[in-house]
Amino acid sequence: MKDVIPAIEKWLEAGEQIALATVVATWGSSPRQAGAKMALTASGQIAGSVSGGCVEGAVIEAGQEVLATGIPQLLHFGVADETAWDVGLACGGQIDVFVQDLNTAVYPSRRNLIQQNQSGASITIISGPNMGQTLVVESGEPLAGELPHGISTAAVSLAQSARHSQRVQLSDEITVFLEVMNPAPTLLMVGGVQIAQALATMAHTLGFRTIVVDPRRAFGSAERFSHVDQLIQAWPDKALADVELTPETAVTLLTHDPKIDDPALKIVLNSPVFYIGALGSRNTHAKRRERLQKMGFDETAMDRIHGPIGLDIGARSPEEIALSIMAEIVRDHHAG
Repeated sequence: MKDVIPAIEKWLEAGEQIALATVVATWGSSPRQAGAKMALTASGQIAGSVSGGCVEGAVIEAGQEVLATGIPQLLHFGVADETAWDVGLACGGQIDVFVQDLNTAVYPSRRNLIQQNQSGASITIISGPNMGQTLVVESGEPLAGELPHGISTAAVSLAQSARHSQRVQLSDEITVFLEVMNPAPTLLMVGGVQIAQALATMAHTLGFRTIVVDPRRAFGSAERFSHVDQLIQAWPDKALADVELTPETAVTLLTHDPKIDDPALKIVLNSPVFYIGALGSRNTHAKRRERLQKMGFDETAMDRIHGPIGLDIGARSPEEIALSIMAEIVRDHHAG
């Protein structure tokens, strides 16, 4: 949803009529996961994607019909479908896409949860009576919208326990799509070096919240890092006291300077972050481990550090190094 919000905001301001298409189920090699979105307008503008290009044409056509009639549609594409070759899924895979008018009664709540990096869920009826009705919940409490009384309690209970977006059969007649909205993962970069500039850009594109920490004003300046979510010009031991380190946090140490990197490592090695990477050669990393051992860290703790940082792709330029780091972070995030 996050990737289509800027377009939706612009279109709403311009008074456009908007349809929203959502992937609600996939099988096999379909390129997008449940929850992927594409927004479109009656005037032919589009944003986002539900299949990486495979079925977009057919979905856009359905979206125009929905805008004209006001009636939602649940679409199915797949190798067993006679339209598979026409829409581009002949290579395998199946995908279900739900298309409806943008529900302006619940959209602001969904947008706010995402933009404020809060947890929540939306439950939309995609098959059966009252198709298209949506309820948004936060912390188990209804926030916006409504569902029929008979299924509302069950839907809220389901939203509290779900960990991923999924289609659910709630009754003989009613199928819902439960969309889980989790806080974005965070990338914390210690060191405002050139690699961090490129890394922040890539992380933002991939949906990460970005934080840069550097006490050196020349490196950690607002001019160099106007594109990050948070810039902290302080020493790591002070800066990290105000940063929540969670299992959805990745940390990169990029300065080569033990006076900056080591205090940060002392903190993050005792935290639940899913990724820790430190820039430097194998020799530099060996010396780093020696220092950490003297601080009392054991082999298991030190083995959490990716050093040298990043996947080995023969990277040379700051941008290539940033790419190798981001690829390693994404790999570990999915593995976790």
